[in-house]
Amino acid sequence: MAPFVWERRVEFCETDAAGIAHFSSLFQYMEQAEHALLRSVGESVFSHDPDSITWPRVHVEADFLGPACFEEVISVQVRIIKLGNSSVHYGFDLRGPRGPVAKGETVSVCCKRTLDQRGKSSLEKVGIPTSLREALAPYLA
Repeated sequence: MAPFVWERRVEFCETDAAGIAHFSSLFQYMEQAEHALLRSVGESVFSHDPDSITWPRVHVEADFLGPACFEEVISVQVRIIKLGNSSVHYGFDLRGPRGPVAKGETVSVCCKRTLDQRGKSSLEKVGIPTSLREALAPYLA
């Protein structure tokens, strides 16, 4: 299957004084594309329901290849490099109208969110549900 593709426009508040997307914005674009992929398969990265799963990042990296400027549309291609028992290793390619902008990788871990009697939240690593694993499998690189 082809990689998942998500697009968004570079907003002014995401740029530096030269009108170029700040490096931290590119990490946000990768995260937003991951969330869009999860939504496309009927999942969310977070739920307010007790005992729900969530996906904290345990690793991020990126190489910056070219500028993404204010009001340009950026295309983010998402592929799954590895689908582990409890983690997903994502790869990202960001492109703008001038060519490559960045490439990056993240690793997210499937965690169960629980609330104690006082309402304090905690996370416990769990296996990826079978139905979600099957929905993500077509995006394996």
